[in-house]
Amino acid sequence: MGPLAAESGKSMNFDSFKSLTDAAKAASDKARLAVVNAQDEHTLESIIEATANGLIAPILIGDEAKIKELLTKFKASPSDYRIVHQATAEESLRKAIGLIHAGEATAIMKGALDTGMLMKAIVSKENKLNKGRKISLIGFFEIPRYPKMLALTDMGINTYPDLDGKRDILLNAVETMNSLGFAEPKVALLAATEILNPKMPETVHADQLKKEWQAGSIKGCVIEGPISLDLATSEASAKIKGYRSPVAGSADLLMVPDIVSGNVLAKAITGLAGGSTAGLVIGAAVPVVLTSRSAEASDKYHSIALAAVAGQAR
Repeated sequence: MGPLAAESGKSMNFDSFKSLTDAAKAASDKARLAVVNAQDEHTLESIIEATANGLIAPILIGDEAKIKELLTKFKASPSDYRIVHQATAEESLRKAIGLIHAGEATAIMKGALDTGMLMKAIVSKENKLNKGRKISLIGFFEIPRYPKMLALTDMGINTYPDLDGKRDILLNAVETMNSLGFAEPKVALLAATEILNPKMPETVHADQLKKEWQAGSIKGCVIEGPISLDLATSEASAKIKGYRSPVAGSADLLMVPDIVSGNVLAKAITGLAGGSTAGLVIGAAVPVVLTSRSAEASDKYHSIALAAVAGQAR
């Protein structure tokens, strides 16, 4: 459960980004976000806002002089921040990993370094950050026409996962949602049809994962699949088609079959449907914030809030 859920002894679902940020603010022990090579303007702007609003206690790792210069530029006092000087991106990354293992950092965020360098460090057996599963990406969306927060996985890391890969992606997402207070998220394993078709691998994989859930080997969620997007998210569509399932019209998590469908769906939600988003790389020892430099400021802010709450729950 998330911090507020744990403190109240009750499960809670975040129905909006406001409720998510409220949970991060309410935590008595602020999430400690290690920012790797923090001397990046876009990153520091979002960090300053999140810190000022009481979401996190950041650890800024990198070139101390440049970090202080940027903090001052954005009218923040360097003395209010923990700054750990490291001369290079490699040294900054090693320091962040050390802080995670020492229990001093509960989440990690990419600053001015190559994404590939960070991901390589996360999956490296030597760094002991990988839980033994594939690393994946989860996004949370607040959509004007959907009545609650909707999660989506994996739309950015795994290209065409096989059954084992999809199982890892599913387990990563369910574990993350459970940590956020979603006791039994309703999971829709998306396909173009709800009918098993041997010529459509995504329907075969979905059917197998549903059977594993029915057998009790996948826990902490309710699974339906294969299922089409309209049946997963529209009660009206499910009623018209006579489709009965506890997930129908009320999905909490959409799992896509490949990176193409996931990428298109995520961009359609934000670009066409006016949705707001936050995302995390999951499957590692701690949540990882890996936002694009071109991402909206609100997306970065919400992603930090998401990492704060998910990191506190570990």
